[in-house]
This record gives sequence, structure tokens and C-alpha cells, in this order.
Amino acid sequence: MISYRKWLAASSLILLFAVAAGFIIPLNVSIEDIAPLGEFLEDFESLSPAAVFFIILFNNIIAIVFSFIMSPLFGIVPLLALGLNGFVIGVVSAMVIEQESLGFLLTGLLPHGIFEIPALIIGLSAAIYLGTTLALSIFKRELRAMLLPTLISSLKYLALSIALLIPAAFIETFVTPGLLSLF
Repeated sequence: MISYRKWLAASSLILLFAVAAGFIIPLNVSIEDIAPLGEFLEDFESLSPAAVFFIILFNNIIAIVFSFIMSPLFGIVPLLALGLNGFVIGVVSAMVIEQESLGFLLTGLLPHGIFEIPALIIGLSAAIYLGTTLALSIFKRELRAMLLPTLISSLKYLALSIALLIPAAFIETFVTPGLLSLF
């Protein structure tokens, strides 16, 4: 059975490769193509900063908890979540660099990303670890004894992931906009 640490390393690599794929694969997407998102963001800007903070925080928590709950499906949902999140980061990064600058991208991504990306990797690795243990225990009786310890361990990593999302949402709401206004 693969340990949590190995899933953590594998998840990091999956995310990294997905970011690279999103950055490299040419998509004919521009800011104009995602105009409905821009309209949504304008509505988002009319909210109080506290409301924005809680929306960002709860959206991220729901995404990780959903993947965790769906992990018994052989860990497929958390794997897809890692790949999709990485790919979107890559695509958006390529667009921002092309239309703004590398400095703008780093300013917008790094301050909250130093918390959010590890939270994503830690939480989804725990989900994959739990999901694969559950799936394999169906076929290997000796793994059934590992189910409760794996669940407890995975829940601890999920809690750590959620804890990291709090400063990420705070920085994304209250710090990043000020930094981006410097551009």
C-alpha cells in the first residue's frame, strides 16, 4: 500500500504537471472569452470584504471536503480535482503573463498561493490516501485493519488543509487586491 507521504509527493507532481500542461497547451481562450466570469467578478466586488473572505473560504473548503467525501471512488475525484486545478492555474497563468506580466501573475498568485496550494495538495493527498486504502481493502483483507487509522490520519490532514485555507482566503481578500493595484 502506498503511504500518505508518497501520495503527497505524487499529488505534488500531478499538480505540477497539470500546471505545466495548462501553461503549455495552446488554448484559444482570452479574457473576452471568459467575459461572463468578469461580470460575476464585478458583482463580487460589490460585496463587503468580509463577505468575499467567507465566500472564498467556504468555496475552497467545500471543494476539498467534497473531494474527500468522494474519495472512496478509488481516489478518482481528488485526482481529477488536482489535475483540473493545476490545469486552470496553468491556463490562467499563461493568459495573465501574456496580457499583463510575470510580476503581475506572481503578485496575484504567490501571497495566498503559499497557503492555498499546500492546502490543496495536503487535503487532496489525504483524500487519495483514504480512497485507495478503502478501495484496496475490498480486495485485501489485511488492509481492513488499516481503515480506521487511515481515516483518522486523513481527517487530521484534512483539518490541516482547512486551517491553511483560512490565511489563504484572508490574504486573497485583503492583501492581494492592494498589491495588484500597484500595477
